[in-house]
Amino acid sequence: MKRTFVARPDKAAIRALPAFAGLQRSQIRVLRGAEDVEFAARELSSATCVGFDTESKPVFVANQPPSGPHLIQIASERVAILCPATFAPGLDFIRTVVESGAVMKVGFGLKSDRAPIQRLLRAKLRSAEELSGLVQSLGYEQRMGLQMSVAVVLGQYLQKSKRITTSNWGAPALSDAQILYAANDAYASLRVFMGLTDRRIVSGPSSGPS
Repeated sequence: MKRTFVARPDKAAIRALPAFAGLQRSQIRVLRGAEDVEFAARELSSATCVGFDTESKPVFVANQPPSGPHLIQIASERVAILCPATFAPGLDFIRTVVESGAVMKVGFGLKSDRAPIQRLLRAKLRSAEELSGLVQSLGYEQRMGLQMSVAVVLGQYLQKSKRITTSNWGAPALSDAQILYAANDAYASLRVFMGLTDRRIVSGPSSGPS
């Protein structure tokens, strides 16, 4: 018997949804100094599950290997922490989160993130949950990306700007638009995971690492 799948909403239907309720600029900290790292350590000290994502400077030359990630993002329910790849003290803190088995990292495309993260941090991404397949398990034929997942799980529209997506994530100073985009990619992943938890698709951080 042929299996029947749930229909994915089209682009027009997604754009008609209420805007994603993301973090505000005041809730986002870019790690640039010791006080920023101390803030991040305090804010995430009790976190058992965080949204996780990376951004890399686009490659426009054929056959040129990628050099990222240039930015790593971690989001809790209250704040997002952004760490440029050039800030060594921040990377030391990010490494503790990445290696922690007690903090679940949830996101999209984590499989492709593993090797670049290990190259940058000299650390393996532990206790990580890929969300694309979990959203698919709601009855869809294909795996879901972040924008589609926000639509079907949260009923909200996460705007994705190609101009910002392909911007220079290795720039010495990121724009506010880049900061908001990057932070809310990680935060949206956490919110999708929480939505799946509410639907009992997952049972929370205790569901185990992958």
